[in-house]
Amino acid sequence: MIRRRAVFFLLPFLIAPVSGSHGVQTGAPPPAPRRTLTPDDIFNLRTVRDPRVSPDGRWVAYTVSRLDRDSDRGDTDVYMIPAAGGDAIRLTTSPKGESRPRWSPDGRYLAFLSSREGEHTQVWLLDRRGGEAMRLTSYEASVSDLAWSPDSTRLALVVGDPDPDKPAAAGGEKPGAEARPKPIVIRRLQFKRDGEGYLTERRDHIYVFDVASRTSAQVTSGPYDDRSPAWSPDGRLLAFVSNRTEDPDSNDNTDIFVVEPGPGATPRRLTTSPGEDTSPVFTPDGRQVVYLAGGDPKDIWYATNAVAIVPASGGEPRVLTPTLDRNVQGPRLDPEGRHVLFLLEDAGSVHLARVPLAGGAVERVVAGDREIEAFDVGPRGENVVLESQPEYPAELFVARGGGLGRLTHENDAWLAGVALGRVERFQARSRDGTLIDGFLTRPPAAPPGRLPAILRIHGGPVSQYAWSFELEWQILAAAGYAVIAANPRGSSGRGRAFSRAIFADWGNKDFEDVMAAVDHVVGLGVADPDRLGVGGWSYGGILTNYVITKTTRFKAAVSGASEVNYLANYGTDHYQREWEAELGLPWRNTELWIRLSPFFRVEQITTPTLVMCGQEDWNVPLLNSEQLYQALRRLGRPTELVVYPGESHGFRRPSFIKDRYERYLAWYGRFLNVGQPATQGR
Repeated sequence: MIRRRAVFFLLPFLIAPVSGSHGVQTGAPPPAPRRTLTPDDIFNLRTVRDPRVSPDGRWVAYTVSRLDRDSDRGDTDVYMIPAAGGDAIRLTTSPKGESRPRWSPDGRYLAFLSSREGEHTQVWLLDRRGGEAMRLTSYEASVSDLAWSPDSTRLALVVGDPDPDKPAAAGGEKPGAEARPKPIVIRRLQFKRDGEGYLTERRDHIYVFDVASRTSAQVTSGPYDDRSPAWSPDGRLLAFVSNRTEDPDSNDNTDIFVVEPGPGATPRRLTTSPGEDTSPVFTPDGRQVVYLAGGDPKDIWYATNAVAIVPASGGEPRVLTPTLDRNVQGPRLDPEGRHVLFLLEDAGSVHLARVPLAGGAVERVVAGDREIEAFDVGPRGENVVLESQPEYPAELFVARGGGLGRLTHENDAWLAGVALGRVERFQARSRDGTLIDGFLTRPPAAPPGRLPAILRIHGGPVSQYAWSFELEWQILAAAGYAVIAANPRGSSGRGRAFSRAIFADWGNKDFEDVMAAVDHVVGLGVADPDRLGVGGWSYGGILTNYVITKTTRFKAAVSGASEVNYLANYGTDHYQREWEAELGLPWRNTELWIRLSPFFRVEQITTPTLVMCGQEDWNVPLLNSEQLYQALRRLGRPTELVVYPGESHGFRRPSFIKDRYERYLAWYGRFLNVGQPATQGR
């Protein structure tokens, strides 16, 4: 399931139209033969994230992540590149990884987070005049976010509470003695979370750290988690996000607060809506705070949010995008304070948009078929965007003068040697007439005639496939499959009603929608109706379970990190609040809980099903996969259960990520008769 003032030099590179795809030069010699992708290509992929423009507009800092085969772990480092184009400079090399590069407003420092020393993540500084990175903080818990004060003298930090129950060494001070764990005492309503474990009374709070004196002051406290600190332009206030209701674990009601950046100050609430208000940022004059206003809490994750604004002194909020009916994220102000820029999710694309601060029409700044994953604004209004299309993973571009100028080329060398499958958009009409957005990826060198085809289903349910690079599609296409993907009802990108259409009714409308996508590709003469596979991860696995209980058309299925017996999930996953909002309490609404659970229709499954999950997944706990496997095995259906030790919902170990792709290929290849599957790693 579910749930980032110098002159700007002219760009010395090709400018591509903002509204469409990037062009291809002609007249060049024919390219050398290219190989097809394999699961090993996970080690070639470079993932670019978190662009940040320097205060003088000359540089863009960002991070690059990769998977390392030898250490069997991921690594992230900080880079910077000239905003006018040029060679990238790698700034960090720690194998522990870095994140959140942030320029000081005076341009002297680049701060970032790293766990390169000790067990906790701390703040480190790079002095732009030269020298090695130096450790700035030494908290007894991890720092998860940072924001510079306008005068560059202080940092607002989000720091976790120290663990008072950390196991002590046996025998007092004896070195090397075995640690003695203590019992975990639980008192909270929300008592567990995937990737974090059991939740105790420890919380995240706002601190202010003085860079010169190396002193720290705790600003917020209490039984609340505080996050997203943002400074006012005069440095006298901090805005932040917190749920300060009587029992924060019982709801998602976060609000925007402001507080003076010192110990003992009392936070003042700016918003009072019952939804999730997030992402505060002050206007340049400091008089107002722009934020994202959540939707109706009864809609839980099916709600759409909006860009809103509220006086910093208190008053009535005003929604700036009241008729948009699309999800938005990452608001930023332009330097003049006349517009709010934000990312806009829309029908399988993500655009950069803006709306006047005074109110008015929403304008697409960078539109077309593409996914923009992040952006930042330079001192002269230059927009640096992290953009992807099906032919390349996300890279940095500058949007200026009506075009996009390419900055980074992290994946060019790798992509030059591989053949990618062609991705096409389509729309399919579901049984009740609803139009569904879909994507078809063809094999790089497809033979004539119909192809074995795999329906892959995204997680969420509230998310979307977008017009961007999808490694999974390409790996499957390289093995000879036509890959079908769709955004069925429940997905985001089409507004609240489209998303909420599956509320308390999973596996019906969304089932019809993904089947309509399959029928469309069969109707094109591409997919072989006798050689169909299906699969997905998280909600993609959940909907896969519905698919194989409702139809026998698929000859192979992969149910990854899925839920199957919803009664078994209450109190074992971390979605109690969402379960209650959508299905009610299981002991009061038992009939609905049972009716929606695919487990109670498991005898209808005849499709050979590979079941997979991380051993420590608390988002969608392993017990679901175990129960599904046990039932299928008991019924004599072809099945396997693959459990990945130490992994939670999102895998971290590269060898397991590779293994998962290899098992996809082996399972589909076994039952869809597609040549020899890739060799599995063990």
